[in-house]
Amino acid sequence: CSAVSARHCCRRLSRLPSVLLTRAWDLALVHAPAGFGVVHATSLAIPPARHAPLVVTVHDTAWRQFPDAYPGRGRRWHETSLSKAQRRAARLVVPSVSVAEDLARDTTGPDVTVIPHGSDHLPDPDDTGAAELLGRAGVEGPFLLSVGTLEPRKNLSRVFDAYDIARTALPEPWPLVVAGPDGWGADVRPRPGVVLAGAVSRGVLAALYARARMLVYMPVAEGFGLPPLEAMRAGTPVLSSALPSTQGAALEVDQFDVAAIADGMVRLATDDELRRAMTARGTGRASELTWRASAQAHLDVWRSVR
Repeated sequence: CSAVSARHCCRRLSRLPSVLLTRAWDLALVHAPAGFGVVHATSLAIPPARHAPLVVTVHDTAWRQFPDAYPGRGRRWHETSLSKAQRRAARLVVPSVSVAEDLARDTTGPDVTVIPHGSDHLPDPDDTGAAELLGRAGVEGPFLLSVGTLEPRKNLSRVFDAYDIARTALPEPWPLVVAGPDGWGADVRPRPGVVLAGAVSRGVLAALYARARMLVYMPVAEGFGLPPLEAMRAGTPVLSSALPSTQGAALEVDQFDVAAIADGMVRLATDDELRRAMTARGTGRASELTWRASAQAHLDVWRSVR
């Protein structure tokens, strides 16, 4: 950047892919521009902020809780970035009390404000797109759904093991559709009945939630857990590990117990009374969490640090 003006350098770097821009921020090659009252980093990719108070969202500390679910480089980057946030930020925002408690174990750092995410962000269902996707995959009739990036933290190997057990106990061998982009780690390979649908649009995702018999969501760790709320908003019952987002509105089982996951799949797929109860709880929970309320809470934080 020494050969060009700082303004020109900033414009050039802002056009780079996000991973390169994050690296430029890490090296302090580009800063947040002046002229704003607050700079809010919505992840641990933090631009240096010279001219305004900095607020940083910390979504989770999963790399500390389950380090084996992250590559070494990822753990180091997250830890370094969190330390940077604790030194530089005027306030940290987290989506749940559990993340706030994790951060409270550190001896230094700014105040932490808990602001839950909303549930009302998906567009109207794209039924045509969903039907085309399911048709290409050969899925007809009822199916189970799992959503998330294909990476170790999402615990898909145990979900697939549980599905192998549950499939023979279902009224029919209903498929398990997995919607989400490729991630990292060991390859997630399809098994009999498992359909890897890949990344889907938001409208198709909304339609898949509405069509699914249930959502199965079993991450090893989660700071909040948005997919269960998305499914609940669509009126779909959820089988999950205990998550901050669900607050008992899902059928919760131990995410490390394959037999318990399998039993939960069968029960929630076939027990109509349980399905009605979980659907009612889920709809109520999702209605409590709106992005309007989240936005207002963020405004309150920004005003308090200026």
